Amino acid sequence: MEPFPQHGDKKYKSLGRLLLDRGLISESQLQQALDEQKYSGKLLGRTLVELGFIKEEEVLQVLGVQTGMQFVDIKKLDISEEAVKRVAPSIAKVYKVMPVSFEGNTLTVAISDPLNVNIPDDLRFMLGCDIKCVVAKEGEITELIQKYYGESGESISEILDEIEKKVPATMPTKEEDVTDTVVLQELASQPPVVKLLNLILLQAVKERASDIHFEPFEDKYVVRYRVDGILYDITTPPKNLALAISSRIKVMSNLDIAERRLPQDGRIMISVGGKNVDLRVSTLPTVFGESVVMRVLDKGVVSLSLDQLGIPGPMLKLIRGIIRRPNGIILSTGPTGCGKTTTLYSCLREINKIDYKIITTEDPVEYDIAGIIQVPIRPKINLNFANCLRHILRQDPDIIMVGEIRDAETIQIAIQASLTGHLVFSTLHTNDAPGTITRLLNMGAEPFLITSTLEAVIAQRLIRIICKDCREKYTPAPKALEELSLSAKELKGMIFYRGRGCSQCNKSGYRGRTGIFECLVITDTLKPIIMERSQTAVIRQAARKEGMRILREDGINKIREGIPTIEEVVRETQQYL
Repeated sequence: MEPFPQHGDKKYKSLGRLLLDRGLISESQLQQALDEQKYSGKLLGRTLVELGFIKEEEVLQVLGVQTGMQFVDIKKLDISEEAVKRVAPSIAKVYKVMPVSFEGNTLTVAISDPLNVNIPDDLRFMLGCDIKCVVAKEGEITELIQKYYGESGESISEILDEIEKKVPATMPTKEEDVTDTVVLQELASQPPVVKLLNLILLQAVKERASDIHFEPFEDKYVVRYRVDGILYDITTPPKNLALAISSRIKVMSNLDIAERRLPQDGRIMISVGGKNVDLRVSTLPTVFGESVVMRVLDKGVVSLSLDQLGIPGPMLKLIRGIIRRPNGIILSTGPTGCGKTTTLYSCLREINKIDYKIITTEDPVEYDIAGIIQVPIRPKINLNFANCLRHILRQDPDIIMVGEIRDAETIQIAIQASLTGHLVFSTLHTNDAPGTITRLLNMGAEPFLITSTLEAVIAQRLIRIICKDCREKYTPAPKALEELSLSAKELKGMIFYRGRGCSQCNKSGYRGRTGIFECLVITDTLKPIIMERSQTAVIRQAARKEGMRILREDGINKIREGIPTIEEVVRETQQYL
């Protein structure tokens, strides 16, 4: 069982076909909604309503007929107090259901997604009664949940108290003590464990976490969220829950629940607040149990638009011109987790026209983009970047994206692809844009091939944005100002800000992130310098004379705009002499 709805392409096509058959939408409206849904991550019905193609009542009535559920005007119903008491606030909010009545042993609940068969199954399992579903508008359900439950809701600590009462203290603490698959299934199906994991996932999405870490240690078990690049402790469940939680995650992601000696990778598709969220699961055996990390891919958080990445205006105009060139190589560079792939996705979305065939090869495919063929890497069967790239070239593409250049073989094939008239996008791990040239040379690429094919290198970092709700002016300490390496003349008139810390930013003073960028364009001036295999410092100096703005300079400009703090820019950049 899954705690949230599964929304695959098949469902969307089914709903689209139902609406088409009834003449409620046209083919062109359906296609437009499907394209928009790929970017927004919202449900197809919600997308159609927001685009103004159809009324919400019409969508729900069609879905209700298909599933045999009655469509109701929930605001006109008498909500039973007994029904409300039977459903905990956390369950109502996680599943987005409003209890309506309770008669005999049957609880009637209103839902806005009748195609989600997991809702009645999970509620029946957790509440121990029969479930009858009726269909109502999502907004009205949300209003009633707020009215009857308000801000109340089980906290993680309250669920842990419940676990102490209901889950046996004899639950095994050592994973090697349990080998029976049936026992593992029972552990994973404990209602309090299901509720705890549901709440952890819901909170993670609400707090815009990019990763969720479940970490076993010798004497404790820790759950942490990574928010805006920084890890925060969320809770410390009892150590004997580690096996139950990891087993539950494996059940949800269709992994081998009995395999605890080898790492495993899986995927969970959930729906939170009417939008799809993709969770990438990774398990790793450790001395004290399995460490589990879930990467949260929320389309509602990540923007796939070049305009919203934080690229400065002049550089943005330059990049837009470069990505429209007929052939060449464009590289995005920086450390892991700095937004390189998001930048490349945004470039591809900008040039994704019906005239071009675009193929990507990624490890893994992070976001589905309509109109683009995306191929996942499968190392276990030797489908690596180099092998995949060879076969992609036989598919008659115009534009190619290679998830990462990891070896000499991949860069050589990318160069050949560029020379034969293809535009190639890829990523590389280097500290800055000029350092990419040195890295390519060290990987065996010939200087004349680099100058013939490489068009530009975009280096970037992610910096935290000062929380807008608690932002305040302040005077930095002299030592902090010294780290910016600015003259007194440059500092004159600058206003500095910081976040005081509030409930909106979890007292951190930051909320959200933006990018700082540098763009190295391979000009005729730089080509002879590259041909001479010059050092990175020489290439950087020449590029700066050509007008390249380095990461630190872009960061300082953003400080002037009141976006990040001094500490953020200094931490993510280095000053070159």
